[in-house]
Amino acid sequence: MPNPRPDIIRGPLAAAGRAVLDALQEWGAAFFLLARIAASLRLAGRNSRLLVQEMMAFGVASLPLVLFSAVFTGMVAAVQAAYQMQGLVPAIWLGAGICRAVLIELGPVLTALVVAGRVGAGIAAELGTMRVTEQIDALETMAIDPVAFLVMPRFVAGAVMAPVLTVFANFVALAGGWLVSVTSVGISTQLYLDGLRFHFHTRDLMGGIVKAVFFGVIIATAGCFYGFGAEGGAKGVGTATTKAVVAAAVLILVFDYVISAWIFR
Repeated sequence: MPNPRPDIIRGPLAAAGRAVLDALQEWGAAFFLLARIAASLRLAGRNSRLLVQEMMAFGVASLPLVLFSAVFTGMVAAVQAAYQMQGLVPAIWLGAGICRAVLIELGPVLTALVVAGRVGAGIAAELGTMRVTEQIDALETMAIDPVAFLVMPRFVAGAVMAPVLTVFANFVALAGGWLVSVTSVGISTQLYLDGLRFHFHTRDLMGGIVKAVFFGVIIATAGCFYGFGAEGGAKGVGTATTKAVVAAAVLILVFDYVISAWIFR
């Protein structure tokens, strides 16, 4: 007996199939871009001026925003840690709790999310504008590899500068935690520093830095990938920018779990 309403079945199934195929095609294109970036890394020495410019744009220009976010991150961590530990553990554990929370999780993750909103969106908008105005096509016409000229410097800048930003953010966040601990919680500076010193582990710091390297690569790759794929004029550039920021934020959280499970298991 024929199905009386086959469109109800075919419609959702067809839409789901198209979504899966589109996702697979997008992931395949992203991995192909990563392969082209890896092949162009040998040209990094020739593009040293571009590398320095992108490192300045990725790291130095982002530093004020990162530090502003980090100081309040440390202050909030101190308030919450003091509230959760009240009456349960000695006050010396406050510095230890803030230290581990900042080094392992808050420092690298929040720094990456802030940078993704600023740098990732900027990369996608810049490359998307170049794509819709055919500037990238002009580079290819002049036999200039756009991946080596535009993408690879941003990729390297993300991998190098994200850990540097994270180190600065960690320091400022711990200083913000100290400020709240001394002025609001009521513990001494010496007690806070003792908690930091006695319970500091190098693996915590290095684990956060390893995370930051992956996060920087994710931010740069997402911005370049969606910027290169922009089409449809100004609206397409806006769509590519939104996709780049969303994809970077989601992948940062996913890789945060994966790397944490690998390092701190």
